Amino acid sequence: MTITYNFTDKVVLITGGGSGIGLETARAFGLAGARVAVADISADNGNKAVADIRAAGGIADYFRVDVGDDDSVRSMVDAVVSVFGGLDIAHNNAGIEGRNVPLCDVPSDNWRRVIDVDLSSVFYCLKAEIPAMIARGGGVIVNTASASGLIGGYNLSAYTAAKHGVVGLTKAAAMDYGSQNIRINALCPGPIDTPFIDDLPSNFRERLVFATPLGRLGSAKELAQAVMWLCSEGSTYVTGHALAVDGGTVLGGTGTRFDDLI
Repeated sequence: MTITYNFTDKVVLITGGGSGIGLETARAFGLAGARVAVADISADNGNKAVADIRAAGGIADYFRVDVGDDDSVRSMVDAVVSVFGGLDIAHNNAGIEGRNVPLCDVPSDNWRRVIDVDLSSVFYCLKAEIPAMIARGGGVIVNTASASGLIGGYNLSAYTAAKHGVVGLTKAAAMDYGSQNIRINALCPGPIDTPFIDDLPSNFRERLVFATPLGRLGSAKELAQAVMWLCSEGSTYVTGHALAVDGGTVLGGTGTRFDDLI
């Protein structure tokens, strides 16, 4: 079954829109008629995404941003509003993973960088986006958290802390601005088939699949569809929710499975 959405003339901002989940979300909104602001620190990735959307008949522009810098985020949102005339939807998606080591081995500078890019960035984006949406009479925001924002991530202390923070920040912001017609939700992806996972050893990939009840990795296109739903007329009574799109990863039952040992 194919699900279609109509976001004609809606102004949609996507951070980290030049690759991965952000890229697929940007493409999906472009095909659905939105005017897409692709925000990314990489001009090459951002401009390629814009060219892709335009080639498919959509409307898009690239805006450079370092989401870990408050002033950069503010300038980017101001530029989007100036170019497109307002802001209706935002997908705060940019992020990094950080060092995959036990907590005591995480360098303090890496901790600060992960918190800046994965958590503080969402705070900066919300601060800049919400007033622009209030000026339009309302809007919708989706913050990318993670399955690691709902459960503990092994050897991912900084990332896990940041993504738990994104979930909490989403709930707090939804409480603050629901009365002004701003809906804010969090997307919590599980293991997604991306270039990062492609680079993992085969036994690592097999373990990720084994730990997923649906028995496969997710795709960026599936995550984009979840974002589209959260921003659509089909979810107008949903706010402050952390939506796990994870193949069942957070169900937590893999410790009771022994069939790989038999």
